[in-house]
Amino acid sequence: MNELKLETSPYLLQHANNPVHWKAWKPETLSIAKEKQQLILISIGYSACHWCHVMEHESFESEEVANTMNQHFVNIKVDREERPDVDAIYMKAVQLMTGRGGWPLNVVCLPDGKPVWGGTYFRKNDWINTLEQLQELYQSNPEKMIEYAEKLHEGIETLGLIEEKTSEFDIAVLNDYLEKWQKSFDWEFGGYTRAPKFMMPTNYQFLMQHGYLTKNKKLLEYVDLTLTKMAFGGIFDTVDGGFSRYSVDIKWHVPHFEKMAYDNGQLLSLYANAYKLTKNELYKEIIEKTTTFIEKEWLTDEGAFFSALDADSLNTENQLEEGAFYVWRKEELKNIIQDDFELFSEVFNINEFGHWEHGNYVLIQNKTLEEISKKNVVSIEELLLKKKKWEQLLYKTREKRPKPRLDDKCITSWNAILLSGFVDSYKALGNENHLKIALRNADFIVNKIWFPEGNLMHIYKNRNATINGFLEDYAFVINAFIALYEATFDEKWLIHCKNLTNYCLDHFYDAKKQLFRFTSDLDDALIATHFEIEDNVIPASNSVMAGNLFKLSVYFENSHYEETSKNMVSQIIPSIDYPSAFSNWLIAALHFSDYQKELAICGEESLVHLKKINQNYFLSIVLSGSTKKSGLPFLQNRFTENETLFYLCQNKMCLAPKSNILDVYKDLNF
Repeated sequence: MNELKLETSPYLLQHANNPVHWKAWKPETLSIAKEKQQLILISIGYSACHWCHVMEHESFESEEVANTMNQHFVNIKVDREERPDVDAIYMKAVQLMTGRGGWPLNVVCLPDGKPVWGGTYFRKNDWINTLEQLQELYQSNPEKMIEYAEKLHEGIETLGLIEEKTSEFDIAVLNDYLEKWQKSFDWEFGGYTRAPKFMMPTNYQFLMQHGYLTKNKKLLEYVDLTLTKMAFGGIFDTVDGGFSRYSVDIKWHVPHFEKMAYDNGQLLSLYANAYKLTKNELYKEIIEKTTTFIEKEWLTDEGAFFSALDADSLNTENQLEEGAFYVWRKEELKNIIQDDFELFSEVFNINEFGHWEHGNYVLIQNKTLEEISKKNVVSIEELLLKKKKWEQLLYKTREKRPKPRLDDKCITSWNAILLSGFVDSYKALGNENHLKIALRNADFIVNKIWFPEGNLMHIYKNRNATINGFLEDYAFVINAFIALYEATFDEKWLIHCKNLTNYCLDHFYDAKKQLFRFTSDLDDALIATHFEIEDNVIPASNSVMAGNLFKLSVYFENSHYEETSKNMVSQIIPSIDYPSAFSNWLIAALHFSDYQKELAICGEESLVHLKKINQNYFLSIVLSGSTKKSGLPFLQNRFTENETLFYLCQNKMCLAPKSNILDVYKDLNF
C-alpha cells in the first residue's frame, strides 16, 4: 500500500492500494519535490465521482502507468472536499488552459507548485504519452516551462476577481439582470435550456423571492414549474427520498446518481420556502421524504451528517456500475407491482419516456396524479395510497441490493447547510423532530468542531476534527446559527455568530479587496490567494458572509458589520455579467432595498407567534424577539410585562408597536 493508507478520507483510502506512489497534500510532500527538483503531479477528485473511479481503474491501477508516474513525478492525491482551497486554485489553472474544468482534475506542476499543464479525464495511453512528453520537455527545455508557468500564475491570481468599485448600486439593476436571465429559461421542463441540468437552489431562491416581492406571477410560475419537474424527475429518488447531483438530460430524468449533502440541504430550504408560499402538497412530500432519507442514511450518533452516497454500486454481475442500485427492469417491476402494473406504468412512465438504456428504467412522472386519477376513474385519495404502497414495495426490494458506497467524513460547511435545511423544514412544517435534529447538529459543531482558540475545523472523521476551517465553514455555520435563532429566539446562537464573525474579520478579511479570503492567514499560503466570489452549486462563501453581516448588523446594531456587507455587495452587483452565477449576491442586495424590513416580537406569547410567522413566506424580514427582557441591542426597551408587542421596522425607523398580529400582516401587505 502507498502512503494514502495513513489518511482518513474515503476518496484517498480508495487509492491506497494503487501501485502509484501517492502521497497526501502536505508541506513535507511539497518539500520533497523541491529537494529532488521533480515535477509534481496533482490529481484531485472526490469519493462519489464516477469518472474519478473510471480513471483510477483504467490508469492508476495499472503497473505500466505507475512506472511512468513513479519514475518522473511526485504524485499527490487530493480529496477536493477536504481541501477545497487546493482544488479552487488548480481548477482556475485548468480553466485558463483548457476553457473548462471538472473532476477528476489532473495538473502537472513545477517543483514550486506552479502549474504548467492540466486537464480532466484521460484514457490510459493518452495519459502515459502526455506525462512522458512533459517530462521530456522539463529535461530538455525547463526555461520554456518556467516561462509558461509564470504567465499562467499571473492569470490564476486575477481570474475571478472583479474591478474594485466603491460606487453605490441601484437596486433597479436587478430588473435588467432578470431580462437577460429569462432568455435561458426552459418553459417545458423548468431549469435552463441545456443539458446536463444542475439544480442551482440559490437561483430559484432568488427568483422566488424577487417574484413574490415584485408580484411577478410569471417568475413564480417558472419557479413552480422547475420545482415540480425536479420533484417528478429521476433526479429525485421517489422511493427513498433525496436528490442526485444533476441530470444528464433536459427533463431531469437520468441523474448522475451520487447524492451529496450540500445539494440536499439546500433543496430542503428551497422546497420549504416554496411550500410556505404555495402550500403545495408535493413540496411537503419532498421535504418529508428527504429529511427521512438524511436522518436514516447520514445522521451519526453524535448528531453530525455524513457527506455523500456514491453513484456506483455492485450490479447483478458483482461489478461496480453507475446507477445499479436505483434502476429497474420491466419484468422486475411487473413481478413487484402485479395487478396494478398498468396504472403504475402510467404514473412512472415504464415506456419510452421513462426508458434510460439497455432495458433499464428510471422512474419519472410527467403528469400530475390528479390528471391520472381522472383518466383512470380512480379517486385521488386511492391513487395516493397506491403510489405510497408501490414505493414501499420497491423500497423493500431495493434494500436487498448492494448499497452505494458511503463517504463517511463530516464536512463542517456541508453539515451547516444540512442544519439550515432542517431548520427551514421545521419552520415550514412545524415538525419538532426537524428542530431536534438541527439542534443536535448545532451542538455537535459547537462541541466538536469549534476549538477553544476560536477557529472551526473543516473535517470530522473517527471522532477527530482535522484541517483548519475555510471561509465556507464559518459562513455556512453563521448562516445556520442565525436560522436557528430565528426558529427559537435563543440568543446564544447569535452570540456564537458574533464570535465567529469577529474571528473571520481578524483572520480572513482583506481590507484592500473588501472581501474575505478563502483561507485563514494562519494557514500555509498556496501559490495564489483565492477569493470565492461566484455562486455555483454551492453559494460563494463571500456572498453568504455578506448576508450574515447584514443580519448581524441589525441584531447587534453594529454599523461596521453593515458597512462591510454593503461594501461587498456594492463591489459585486455592478460587475455582474451573468446573474445566474451571482444569485446569492442578488439575495444579499435585496437587504439594501425598500423591501427589507425587521420584525421584533416581545412578550410571553412571542414563540407562539414566531411559529405561525415562520410558516408563512416572509423572506425579506429579519426576525427577532424574546419572552423576557433582552440584552440584545435590537430588542432593548421593547419588553412589556403581561403584553406581547410587535415592532415592525425599516431603515432604522420603527412603526408604533402593535398588539395584534393581523395588523402587522396588513403592514406587510400579506
